[in-house]
Amino acid sequence: MKIEKILLVGNPNVGKSAIFSRLTGAKVIISNYPGTTVEFTQGRMKLGNENVMVLDVPGTYTLEPTCKAEDVACRMVKEDGLAINIIDATNLERNLHLTLQLLEKDIPVIVALNMWDDTKHRGIYIDVKKLEEQLGVPVIPTCALTGEGIKELIDRLEEAKEKNLPVSSDSQKWEKIGKIVAEVQKLTHRHHTLLERLEDLSIKPLTGLPIALAIIYCAFWVVRFIGENLIGYIFEPLFTKFWLPLLMKLSAFLVEGSFLHHILIGNFIEGKINFGQSFGLLTTGLFVPIAMVLPYIFSFYLILGFLEDFGYLPRLAVLIDNFMHHLGLHGYAIIPFILGLGCKVPGILATRLLEERREKFIAVTLMVIGVPCMAQIAMIVGLVGQRGGKYVAIVFGTLFALLVIKGLILNRVLKGASPEILVEIPPYRIPQIQAVIKKLWMRLSGFLKEALPLVLLGVLFVNILYTLKIIDFFAHVFSPILTGLWGLPKEAISALVVGFLRKDVAVGMLGPLNLSTRQLVVGSTILAVYFPCIATYIVLIKELGIKDTLKSTSIMIIVALVIGILLNLILV
Repeated sequence: MKIEKILLVGNPNVGKSAIFSRLTGAKVIISNYPGTTVEFTQGRMKLGNENVMVLDVPGTYTLEPTCKAEDVACRMVKEDGLAINIIDATNLERNLHLTLQLLEKDIPVIVALNMWDDTKHRGIYIDVKKLEEQLGVPVIPTCALTGEGIKELIDRLEEAKEKNLPVSSDSQKWEKIGKIVAEVQKLTHRHHTLLERLEDLSIKPLTGLPIALAIIYCAFWVVRFIGENLIGYIFEPLFTKFWLPLLMKLSAFLVEGSFLHHILIGNFIEGKINFGQSFGLLTTGLFVPIAMVLPYIFSFYLILGFLEDFGYLPRLAVLIDNFMHHLGLHGYAIIPFILGLGCKVPGILATRLLEERREKFIAVTLMVIGVPCMAQIAMIVGLVGQRGGKYVAIVFGTLFALLVIKGLILNRVLKGASPEILVEIPPYRIPQIQAVIKKLWMRLSGFLKEALPLVLLGVLFVNILYTLKIIDFFAHVFSPILTGLWGLPKEAISALVVGFLRKDVAVGMLGPLNLSTRQLVVGSTILAVYFPCIATYIVLIKELGIKDTLKSTSIMIIVALVIGILLNLILV
């Protein structure tokens, strides 16, 4: 049998991605299935002399779809190819339902009985030969974590069979599954391990919420530690020692003050190039996404990948699901929010895991208004914190209150309902370093391909507006709002304009203005609430479309206007 395409099919959290990582090399592609926002991963493996495509199909419990992800999985299974049905050996009964559905299709199937090592830890004995006889297709025990059984799985791919079982009802399938499990599986008593005790503690609200807060705090500490050290010891020195001399030579060639110099290099700050404030295409345009954003994204995705593979994120999603439903979302929306605290660009891209457009709109709108990025958080804490911790609490307390109030309102105003969370709760497992690093590389390369061109395009657009004095015109038009309603000096308009490029730099620009504590709190809060930076805005348009982006922008403007007025009045 000539194999041209292999589909990895199975329930969520059965180790498909880990087996995919074992089968394929480093070069993989993450794509959206045509006509949807559902992602799948594809790569290639060497099978004899052939180069075979391997597709990691979205996890599904059934071939009778109940959501978009399952619909995509079903459509992919209908395509020509060999299906490796990956089964969680510790949950044999539940997983066999999908297996029987696959055996009713006109496709060759082979079964990978994954997480084989866990069966020994859990006191589960499975007679593999009997199971193979019952199903009529090859069954190979595997452990993606150690690589056990992967070679045998590859060697036996040629034995994959088309069973073409007669279509049966669900009740008939479950009856058959019960007989199979009774014949091939035996259970023995054993004591709980330390990880299993931790599993129980982290899912119960009384103990789970404190554990969640501790994990999130530690994760942010690690993210900030890694990100700041990458910036300080690697990226900033690279730009300063290697890129800056080249730009100085280019600057001399272009002549300072020329249109091309302004677009490519930007403005000189105190007679020299400042990567954070010059706002040229080759200065700030490259420095922001590569030297300022990429380190935090690297550290965020590293920790996120570890928590994913460890099995913690589904528990966090379940813990806060009830709260998130009041905001029109379900628990898994916490993942884009967490990413958004590092940088809104990957946060918005992560909303692709939300299937309904309504959910996506709510999540993105809440994120861009109420979730400041890591760099902006650091600037607010540093600047406002000098006036006292209670003022920092006012800024972030206001942002949290806005997020909750906006969510409640949007949930009521927008038609539709937030779906229930149907998520598998996997056991805790020690992550496979190779899989974590591979996932990290895929996400980083995806960010650079998607975000970097958009940031450069945004910086170019804003620079042209500056050169044509259009931004100066807007600054003059909106100064009455700034001074009359928000109580800020006219000079603060420059910070609001710069905020469209860099929010953290914009907050920093409030420092030299000798603002009162009230003005500083008002200014910092408004900068966090109004338009996101240009990189985020471009990604926003890509993900929501122009129509929904305009709706979200209108909400931003109204919220910024109202909260600025209220804070100005209350703090007086």
